[in-house]
Amino acid sequence: MSHPAPTMPPGQQGRSAPGRAPAHVASPTDTGMIPIIRQPETPQQQRRIFSPGFGLRGPRRNRHVVTADELAAISMPIGDDGVLIGADGEGQPAVLGLSRPTAFDVVLVGGLWLAQVLALRAAATGARVGVETGRPQAWQQLAQAAGGGQQCVTVYPVGRVPAQGPSVSSPVVLFRDCGIRPPRGRVTSVPWQAVVTVLPFVSEHAPRWLAQAHLVGIQRVSPQETEVVRDTLGVPEEHLRHLPTLHDGVTLWCTRQHHKFVMTEPTDAETGLLGAARRMD
Repeated sequence: MSHPAPTMPPGQQGRSAPGRAPAHVASPTDTGMIPIIRQPETPQQQRRIFSPGFGLRGPRRNRHVVTADELAAISMPIGDDGVLIGADGEGQPAVLGLSRPTAFDVVLVGGLWLAQVLALRAAATGARVGVETGRPQAWQQLAQAAGGGQQCVTVYPVGRVPAQGPSVSSPVVLFRDCGIRPPRGRVTSVPWQAVVTVLPFVSEHAPRWLAQAHLVGIQRVSPQETEVVRDTLGVPEEHLRHLPTLHDGVTLWCTRQHHKFVMTEPTDAETGLLGAARRMD
């Protein structure tokens, strides 16, 4: 009575059993039947190769393990994504997130130089920048230089800004440079579209804009203007007394709860295009 030939597990055909002589396997492309010698595998190697659910494994490396005390040293150089507007009083990067899933209104009481630096850096993050202004000649050179030939900064006359169609993949930042009393804008802040309103100084019309803004940036202002800032935003006295003597590149960024001085240093490209930092235009 004949017995059926024993079957081998998948992948084991042609391999010799442990303890026996190495098997001679012919290559199918070799007509001369030149034998290829394979060394027997140990059980440990077999278990590693045929571990279920993993297939072929890559190179082995030790796990990356740190202690609880070392976790504090692992951090990114900036705390948020957005526009790098300068460094704070401790020398840490200050980042302004303009592309948000909610409406975001910013009021900048300052000069044209800082507004244009912010516009350039917003465009560098991939946002489409629109400028509504009554002095288009002051923005045309920036619009032509930004983007390296790509149309990423567009200048519009006052009251002529069309719908921008912002989205998460195509955020928009609109700068309104319309003097001390900007008219009501046709395009307002919506998700993924921030609006930055530039005021040259704190006039009698400024409190309304300051009170409605989510964030306010204030460059050097007169002592009389600081009183309006204190009454409208509740800025502490220790910050207010510095406002009349601020350096041209320093801005106080504030909300109802937080206040931070930030120094904006231009890059070489920004200096070549816009000149040195200045408060007055």
